[in-house]
Amino acid sequence: MQVQLIADAALLPLFWFILKETRGDVILARRAKRLRKQGRNAFAKSELNKASVAEMLKVSFKRPTKMLITEFVVISFTLWVSFAWGILFLFQSSVAQVFSELYGFGTFQTCLIQLALSVGAIIGTIINPLQDMLYLRSAKGNKENPGKPCPEARLYFAVPGSLIFTAGMFWYGWSSYRHVHWIVPTLGIACVGLGIYEIYMAVVNYLADAYEKYAASALSAASLGRNTFGAFLPLASQSLYTNLGFQWASSLLGFIGLALSVVPVILLLNGPAIRARSPFMSESTYDEAEAESRRNSVASSKAQRQASVPAWSSVRRSQGVPGPAGQAV
Repeated sequence: MQVQLIADAALLPLFWFILKETRGDVILARRAKRLRKQGRNAFAKSELNKASVAEMLKVSFKRPTKMLITEFVVISFTLWVSFAWGILFLFQSSVAQVFSELYGFGTFQTCLIQLALSVGAIIGTIINPLQDMLYLRSAKGNKENPGKPCPEARLYFAVPGSLIFTAGMFWYGWSSYRHVHWIVPTLGIACVGLGIYEIYMAVVNYLADAYEKYAASALSAASLGRNTFGAFLPLASQSLYTNLGFQWASSLLGFIGLALSVVPVILLLNGPAIRARSPFMSESTYDEAEAESRRNSVASSKAQRQASVPAWSSVRRSQGVPGPAGQAV
């Protein structure tokens, strides 16, 4: 913990100079401030509609909570990434338990085995530019918003990544025998690390693309789930692996991961339709013309759903449904 804090503190000044601001309203506000210094009367929209600190705190708590309750994308993605995040921390105790009991490894050796998670993440980092390339290419075929990449293109590597995560859990579990060389379950752990990386990157990037100016709220909702699972799921590790055994404990977690693997598939197949029905997504864009188009799309879809359900009175008239006194209405 101390080593990580020291490293983070040392890198913070470097990040300050290297990382550039990308939030649109912040960039416009800075530009307006520079223009005012030059004597021009310029204000960004975010400056004119600036809320009080109390109001911003209220929104910061209210909006993520509402999104976590009402938004299908936020709910499903939170469950998906939270489970993966919980497994990441569960492995801190699971690996020590499995490798110490089966192979007699000490603390230092089990810590080295846990580095397999980092190896998987490094592999994910190496192949991630391919995912970014596919994402950028999706702009050519985006009929919804021509010239702009599709948010669903962020999920191309998430589907195989989620399956690799699941396969890694079964691999780790069913190779955990004394007669099996320790490198075999270690390779399964590396697959889990690769899967966690792909899941995390897909969730963060998709929520940022789909919710735009509400991205911070969507990500904070997902972070609440991640931190909750990361805090409490590892507490079940000792009893889980003791009572079910190393094989079936990992299999149980693998089956849950397999069930959650349908989340990116649903978004890939029905992403545009799901986004069209989301009131948060319809208001989240920085482009006013696109925002109006999204609102019209939501209104149109509601009108179509209402038109597809005939009024009860008309159904009764057409079918001759008996009225309260027994006569046909």
